[in-house]
Amino acid sequence: MAALNISIGGESFRRLREENRCYVDKTGFIEELISSTQAMVSLITRPRRFGKTLNMTMLQEFFDIRRESRALFEGLGVSRNAELCEKWMNRYPTLFMTFKGVEGQNFKDSLIHFRETAVNLCGEHAYLLESEKVSRENKAMLQRVLDRQAEPAELAAVLQTLCRALEAHWGQPAILLIDEYDVPINYAEQNGYYKEMIGFMRALLGSALKTNFSLKFAVLTGCLRIARESIFTGLNNFKCYGISDVQFADKFGFTVAEIDDLLSQAGFSDKKALLKKWYDGYRFGDRSEIYCPWDVLLYLDDLQHNASAQPQAYWNNTSGNAIVRTLINRAGDDIKDKIERLIAGEAIEEELAESLTYDIVYESESNIWTMLYLTGYLTKAAEQPEGANTALVIPNKEVRQIFISTVSKWFNESLQKQDLSRFVQALWDGNAEAVQNTLTDFLYDTISYFDSAENYYHGFMSGLLRGAGLNVKSNREHGLGRSDLLIEDGRRRRALIIELKIAPEYEELEAKAEEGLKQIEERRYEAGLGPQIRKVVSYGIAFWKKESFVKVKESAR
Repeated sequence: MAALNISIGGESFRRLREENRCYVDKTGFIEELISSTQAMVSLITRPRRFGKTLNMTMLQEFFDIRRESRALFEGLGVSRNAELCEKWMNRYPTLFMTFKGVEGQNFKDSLIHFRETAVNLCGEHAYLLESEKVSRENKAMLQRVLDRQAEPAELAAVLQTLCRALEAHWGQPAILLIDEYDVPINYAEQNGYYKEMIGFMRALLGSALKTNFSLKFAVLTGCLRIARESIFTGLNNFKCYGISDVQFADKFGFTVAEIDDLLSQAGFSDKKALLKKWYDGYRFGDRSEIYCPWDVLLYLDDLQHNASAQPQAYWNNTSGNAIVRTLINRAGDDIKDKIERLIAGEAIEEELAESLTYDIVYESESNIWTMLYLTGYLTKAAEQPEGANTALVIPNKEVRQIFISTVSKWFNESLQKQDLSRFVQALWDGNAEAVQNTLTDFLYDTISYFDSAENYYHGFMSGLLRGAGLNVKSNREHGLGRSDLLIEDGRRRRALIIELKIAPEYEELEAKAEEGLKQIEERRYEAGLGPQIRKVVSYGIAFWKKESFVKVKESAR
């Protein structure tokens, strides 16, 4: 057993290797990429937090002619391929550019962020300004970028200009690596400047990838495959490798064998079943079990500090989960049914369109399901139907928690828009029929999940009562036990005591409601009420799926 020297969020291959940090060997990506370079441009899409940036910095270290990288790759898989290393390692000028920070509330702000990214890239290659082999025109262009004087059209040509200058200086065509290429487009769609950004990106990528004779090859990564006609118009030698493709299927995310090795190194092999339940389940290409590396490393780091640490939904904290919320906000009866089935561990069948543009994601239900699939909230089921549809499931417990928490928040917010005054009045009046009808109506209107039926219905009732403006006390000890829900109205000297029960069958609803009412009496929950309370309305409420049954008893003190 040895402590893993984990770097949380580490995306620099060089730093991980130089600092002897935990690194899962993905250098097979280099060999597979080189064997697949029939395409001048390779676009690889994966969900967030699956190691895209780390793999791209690895490529940069391997190919970049300015570096000496043999020590970094010593002991890794690719180093055993001596012929490949001799031919490719540190042989080509290499540009690495990430678009992660190219965002803004408007196009002007986004362009400022891109300009700064371009300034940093040109600054990294400022030696080109002193090269006698680089043309005056290219030098002047790069200088304008560095001086922040370049016009938008010149910024859109910066990658092509750099490639030309690099080839002139080094005598070799350049390799271009663009990380998170779709981030600017995503922000543009969210903030209303999609057309301007698409125009800029089309010019940028067109000059860099289509009319660039100084390009050896290019690799782009992102979450979503943008339709070719949107920004890749006229690009012929182009290949997209999405999560359904077999190429690179095991090069992003951790495989079962890699998980076994990590757990063995750290001495936590007994946690394998727990890791699988929480973070496994992704299906990329022909690989049926891929783990999210971000979650695995965070959990292992927690375990190294606290051996009894429990898994968390770490992935949930890296994004606002807007796509899940949008789906839930749009939910009609059909979508509600599908979400409930997914949370219950079942599969739904949808027709997917893996080539989307961000501006049409929310135009149809099919597009939203596609987006959920491409961004990792859903994955392919083990068994697939015949025909055009794809069977989709929630991959693991972590993502299931994201769905449940989003549903809960949506439900609580929706209650704030409801007039629940009649429901409250029915409760205080002891009107069992009206209370029952209201509860059943809400159960059918909301999105249900029955991971733990008792917890679900408890949360449902608590949310409903709090949404009605009542001060709810949950599981409060009084009398000879703990009542599920208690509301005391001291000013009006009255109280509600509610005991919840789960019926295993529809036919047992009434009996279970009676059982709840009897429990309130036998355990003398009233005894724990304040002396000012004069009227007590007790409820035994039973649930079976989306049906309820209510029993009531009033008493005076």
